[in-house]
Amino acid sequence: MEITVVDVPERGRFEIRDGERVVGLASYHVDQGVMTLPHTEIDPTMGGRGLGTQLVSAVLTAARERGLHVLPYCSFIRKYLVDHPEQLDLVAEADRPTFGLAPAHS
Repeated sequence: MEITVVDVPERGRFEIRDGERVVGLASYHVDQGVMTLPHTEIDPTMGGRGLGTQLVSAVLTAARERGLHVLPYCSFIRKYLVDHPEQLDLVAEADRPTFGLAPAHS
């Protein structure tokens, strides 16, 4: 498996690929410094290999590099943020209660 994560802005998504095959995606929309993340999916035949975690990590890294805050509407991304609190600063403190995420200082 040669796994890569690629931003495909014309399709509004990041894709995770095994070689040339798209095996998952995270859809997004950027507006006024905010990246909205409504949906993430991984091909069910590829489940259990950590691909979702790798995909979300790459998406959040890209958001950070671009200086964007994120709105994690996707439940998988919210779970990732709970499991990786060091990334929670990507969600504006005022937005965290909307997503059931604790403030960073609690």
